Order: sequence, then structure tokens, then C-alpha cells
Amino acid sequence: MPGSPTERAGAARRDWWPFALVAPLILFLAAGFLIPVLMMLSRGVTDHELASAWPETAQALRGWDGAGLPDETVVPILAAEIVGARKAGHLNLVANRLNYDRVGSRSLVYRTADALEGGAPARSFADLARIDPRWSEAGQWASMRQAAGPLTSFYLLASLDRRLSPQGAVERVEAEQAVFVDILLRTFKISAVVALLCALLGYPVAYLLATLPPRLANPLLILVLLPFWTSALVRTTAWVVLLQSEGVLNGFLIGAGLIEAPLPLIYNRLGVYIAMTHVLLPFLVLPLYGVMKGISPVEMRAASSLGAGPVAAFLKIYLPQTLPGLAAGMIIVFTLALGYYITPALVGGGADQMVSGSIAFYTNQTLNWGMAAALSLLLLLPLGLMLFAGRYLARTVPA
Repeated sequence: MPGSPTERAGAARRDWWPFALVAPLILFLAAGFLIPVLMMLSRGVTDHELASAWPETAQALRGWDGAGLPDETVVPILAAEIVGARKAGHLNLVANRLNYDRVGSRSLVYRTADALEGGAPARSFADLARIDPRWSEAGQWASMRQAAGPLTSFYLLASLDRRLSPQGAVERVEAEQAVFVDILLRTFKISAVVALLCALLGYPVAYLLATLPPRLANPLLILVLLPFWTSALVRTTAWVVLLQSEGVLNGFLIGAGLIEAPLPLIYNRLGVYIAMTHVLLPFLVLPLYGVMKGISPVEMRAASSLGAGPVAAFLKIYLPQTLPGLAAGMIIVFTLALGYYITPALVGGGADQMVSGSIAFYTNQTLNWGMAAALSLLLLLPLGLMLFAGRYLARTVPA
């Protein structure tokens, strides 16, 4: 039977007490991390530059069906807003945005602004065409319509080497501009190879730590944790010293007579694999070690007493129980590797840069935050699917 109202109120207070304790942390994470990240990612699917600088032009273009040229009444509106945006200092925003879609649009906008401020008439498309013939091209107006916002597919399509044609159909960009799909595939390939290398190298280490006596395992575990006390930048820089042509490793191999000329160990894919595997290896060893410590050695002895050989006992008894930890470790390594920027930039070549380098370029140099957000979304969506797959694998693996 339910208790008295006083008892129920007391139980409710006890249930909410843990949430009250973590509420400040949740609010801090929401204000300092979640909300800024969501605001940044929203830039990948929104378009505000043209609408903020030319609001009436944007409104007129949204009502246009995209066929041919828009109604000529938009011309004087556009002319007035170009001059107004120039005076307000906002013309660069829309000029840069249009230039992302059609190269040369920036010069078109500024040339038109100079002509209009010089007294050139702008009452019809013919007037604009006299300033610059590109105003008579349907594609120029179609790109402005796509930039009118507030929602846009431009950045996501561009991050997949696609774009909208003047007729609104999705088409491939020119071959010399198609770079992002290759970068994304390269990013996932490097991350997958690094996760596999960490699994191959980390499994024996975790097994050794889990099976040794504590007096020996604890010092070795400290060695595994030791890299966490040094930044990834310092560790990557150390690999530059070790792997370069005149570095420690090549010097040792040449001095030992094993090679005659230095091996190309850096500024290529091999250097990226070596450095990233070293940096991320502890993230696989630790979760796998935690799972292995929970496996009782009695089970292996029982399998041996029933006639199973060491290999069969390991494959049928021990390995299946470690798969959740192995999957968790590989997912952690893969996730961290996807976002690596410093290591490929320092030890990799031009053909080894990952998508994080492109995100940093668009964020810090060109200030094209929409493109940076779209590339980030392309990393997040497959990553989310992989995390769900990892949880499903962990539930389905037999204990």
C-alpha cells in the first residue's frame, strides 16, 4: 500500500537529491560545451550572411522559383542594399559567402558597389549587365537564391563534393575541386588502421598486466599511464626527432650496418601510423586491462582440466569475455584518432592530412565556419552510428 503523503514527499526528496548535486555540473557543461557546440554545428545547415546584409533581396529571392531570372523588381532593391551594406561595412560578409559558391562573386559584388556609388543606374537587368555581364547569368542569381537562407544544403553538399545546379539538381563539382570525399575517406582509413594497430599491440600488454602478480603489474601499469603526463604535442615532436632522416632511429640502423641510406620514416603515412599509435595506445590498454582483471583464472584452468588445449581455451573461453573491453578500447582510439590534427600535421605529408586539418583551416584562416561545421557534422554522424554499433556488440557478446 502507498505510504502517507509525508512519506511520499520524503521519498521524492531523496530521489531528487542526487540530481541536485550534479545540477551545477550539468549546467556548466551545457553552458560551456553543449550549447556552443550546437550553435557552431548549426552553421553547417543555416545561411545568414546574405539575409543579414541584403534582407529585402533575400526575401524576394526566396519567393522566386529559380527558373531563368527573377522578377526585374528585385534589381533596384538589390542596388539599394548593395550601397547600404557598403556604407554599413557588411558587404564583405555577403561577398565572401557568394564567393564560396561561385568564384569571382566577390569581385562582382565590389565592382557593382563601386559603379553604383559612382552614379551608375540600376533599374533593370540590362543596367546591371552593363556594370558586369555576369549579372545576366542565371547561375549567379541561383547561387544568391541558395544563399538567401535561412536553411541551406550548400555546406553539406560542398563537404561531399556536390552542389546544386541552377535548376536545383544535385551534381558533382569539377574534378579539380573534389577534395573532401578523399579527405574523409583518408581520415576514416587512418583512424581504422591506428585502432587496429593499437589492438594488436595493446592486447598482449593488457594480458600481461592482468596476469602478472600485483608487485610486478603495478610498476608496469605506471609505465602505461606515464604518457598521460606528457602532452601529445611533445610526444609527437619526439617522434619527429626519432624518425627524421638524420634522426636517432636512422642513425642507429646506419651505424649498425643494417641499412646504407636513411629510411623514409617521416612526412608520410608510415610516420602518421607510428606516432598516432604510440599516442593512443594507452586508451586501448586501460579499458581492456579492466575487463581482463575481472576474468577469473579458474575458468581457464577448468577448460584445461576438461581437455582443452591452451589455444582452444583462449579462443573459446578467454577471448570472448575480453571482446567488450577490446571493442570499447578500439572505439575510443578510433574516436580520438578521427579528430587528430597536430600529429598528422607534424609527421605526415600533404597526402596524409585528415579532415581536422580542413576544419582548422576553415575555422582559423578563411573564417568559413559553415564549411567547418558541415565537415564536423560529417564526422559526428558516422561516429554516432559506430558508438551505437559498439553498444550493441557489447550487449550481444556472450559473457
